[in-house]
Amino acid sequence: MEVVAVIGASSDPVRYAYQAVELLEQYGHRPIPVHPRETSVRGLPVVHQLKDLVGTKIDTVTVYVNPAISDRYEQEFLALRPSRVIFNPGAENPRLEQCLRQNGIKVENACTLVLLRTGQY
Repeated sequence: MEVVAVIGASSDPVRYAYQAVELLEQYGHRPIPVHPRETSVRGLPVVHQLKDLVGTKIDTVTVYVNPAISDRYEQEFLALRPSRVIFNPGAENPRLEQCLRQNGIKVENACTLVLLRTGQY
């Protein structure tokens, strides 16, 4: 079981970030929703700031926010030291991806939902 921070998690079932939380649970992983204003996603408490997870073992961070938002998390990604970061379609951030790679963090540009459903996660 992986512990997965879902940045941009949403309580709206039509959003991919909601579906990611749902599918991660279905596949036996432990999603941690991260969003500044949400309080609960699928009954899970929401962490309002990524920095609140520093000190917690996070295997993967999956990103569902645009680069202007994910750029703000650079120092928190580095402090968190996840094994990998997945930038979902529309969330790609080449500058941040390069920074993460240079600091030994694996980066993927992929859809978390597709990775899970096709056994590539």
